[in-house]
Amino acid sequence: MKNKFIKTFGDIPEIFKNEQFRLVAILLIIMAAVSDVLAFAFNWIFGVIFLLILVLVVAGAFTTLTQIRAQTSDYISDLTYRIQRDEQDALIRMPIGILLFNEETEIDWVNPYLQSYFGKADILGRKLNEVDPDLAKMIEENIDQKGTTEIQWHDNYFNLLIQKDMRAVYLLDITHYAEIQKKYDDSQLVIGQVFLDNYDEVTKSLNDTEITNLDSFVANTLSNWAQKFGMFLKKVAEDRYFVLAYTGILNEIENEKFKILDVVREKTSKGNSPLTLSIGIAYGDEDLSELSEQSQNNLDLALGRGGDQVVVRKVDGQARFYGGTTDPMAKRTRVRARMISQALRDLMGQSKQIFVMGHQRPDMDSIGACLGIRRIAAMNKKQCWVVIDQDNLHSDVARLMDELKKDEKINASIITSEEAIEKADQEDLLIMADHSKRSISASPDLYDKLENRLMVIDHHRRGEEFPENPMLVYIEPYASSTCELITEMFEYQARESEPINRIEATAMLTGIVVDTQSFSQHTGTRTFDAASYLRALGADQALSSQFMKENVDSYMNRSHLIDRVEFRDDGNAICAGEDDRSYDPVTAAQAADSLLDVSGVEASFAITKRSEGSVGISARSSGKRNVQLIMEQMGGGGHLSVAATQIDDTTVSKVREELLEILHDQQENEEEAEES
Repeated sequence: MKNKFIKTFGDIPEIFKNEQFRLVAILLIIMAAVSDVLAFAFNWIFGVIFLLILVLVVAGAFTTLTQIRAQTSDYISDLTYRIQRDEQDALIRMPIGILLFNEETEIDWVNPYLQSYFGKADILGRKLNEVDPDLAKMIEENIDQKGTTEIQWHDNYFNLLIQKDMRAVYLLDITHYAEIQKKYDDSQLVIGQVFLDNYDEVTKSLNDTEITNLDSFVANTLSNWAQKFGMFLKKVAEDRYFVLAYTGILNEIENEKFKILDVVREKTSKGNSPLTLSIGIAYGDEDLSELSEQSQNNLDLALGRGGDQVVVRKVDGQARFYGGTTDPMAKRTRVRARMISQALRDLMGQSKQIFVMGHQRPDMDSIGACLGIRRIAAMNKKQCWVVIDQDNLHSDVARLMDELKKDEKINASIITSEEAIEKADQEDLLIMADHSKRSISASPDLYDKLENRLMVIDHHRRGEEFPENPMLVYIEPYASSTCELITEMFEYQARESEPINRIEATAMLTGIVVDTQSFSQHTGTRTFDAASYLRALGADQALSSQFMKENVDSYMNRSHLIDRVEFRDDGNAICAGEDDRSYDPVTAAQAADSLLDVSGVEASFAITKRSEGSVGISARSSGKRNVQLIMEQMGGGGHLSVAATQIDDTTVSKVREELLEILHDQQENEEEAEES
């Protein structure tokens, strides 16, 4: 229609080419014509004058509209040009790196901003991994990411965004903001508490001058350490210091693995006054009371693990452990044993029934400890139920269980987890023997039911998983076994009560023998005192030896496992079973024990598939290395020289590779420490 109009009337004014303007113009002309006709009808002179005025008005309106349209058109054209020019200029000059690559990962184009990071090198047409392997790796790792990812490249921090379909990479430099964030992160408050583990024991044998010299040495050493890192250190008691610092300083101290522990231990040992430190450090909260409480909890955890170590933990975070590489010095006293024994007697007196349970897959120490607690309960005229995980018992424990069936009273007190849950009441007492973790308890459900009324007796180092509010805790990492701890309690029970019988004494003696590997490890004078006391009560050594005998299958499996051993130059021995063959955990533990008898082996690890499908590691050490720290990295725990872990949904081969990597990192850290 428009073309036909133009063709009919020739070239028309520009304004009439716009449909809206054309309609308005036609409407105005019609209205003007009608008005003029009416004016002529009224008076021809008035009609002529009105016609002239209309012509002038319409002409002026059309002229004005034409100018407005021309100005608008010029403005839009100029704006469009400027936008296009600025888009191109921004693409080239804006502080965002842009890189385009083709299907062969060859660089097609980079903007000048990103080119500055490559210098004057000609990078177009070259492969990404040839130009910058680090950038190529980061692009490859994040190419499927939908949003931005923060990366560090060329000592700067960037937000990386990749458009996979366009094969375009965008890099926004956020170094300034990252530095502000780091400054904030490094300025969070840290509260620490330093405790001299064995100060009282060491100073008992010193005169006043020697004590003063020792105090001065410790104070000067700790002050120099605090001054070196810019910390605030205040002595609050003769064996305790308070520390204030920032998280940035804490990172520096963690990087050097808290060498202050080694400095104090080694220098005081040379002066025949061996002192060790335990430190609890907390951070990550603005509430100072919360930080203070957390630091005390961390210190308690360090002491519960044997001392001579540091526990660093962010509030509501995971703990990090440093030190703890030496065997803890025996510092428990008979006074503590008497106090615990009396406290246990009081707790039993306040309870209707007693429940005692060991860990899953019980060993002789676990069973013996439970029987010992049952006898203490009987001495206090309390009913005690022994909860035992009776599935998949090892041959030595199975023989003991068969022997226990001959004693009607003991046999009647041994119940399953289901029976215990049914019998348990809120006024009863639960005692966890030879462990402190709910996850490995014989009955986690019973733990949940009586978690507000429980006691822990254990000789393993305390781990992160620990009851929140136990009524009584007796953890002594210096003891050889839990049976040793419980044996010492018998001396402080009622004299007129029925004494421990032959089978109970034998079971407890066997627990000590097994955990000390026939008194060759972790033994002290208290260990032999406990063993002597049990022998005096009728413990049968011949029967104990009978319990510990292996059956043929177990012996053959252990021999087969040892035959697969790999002796490494770093003093570690690793034997790994097959991916498709299951081994009994005790067999694996015995294999690890046997490997320590080989000259040059400082630590041994037996990796086997378990019957339930998981993969377990039994770790043993001669005492020079802390296998507990290694097992904790793999989700387990234990003692300095006896530890273990269990991992689900994996294979023996994968666990072996993970262990080798941890051992390699540990060796590198030790070499770095020696060089520094």
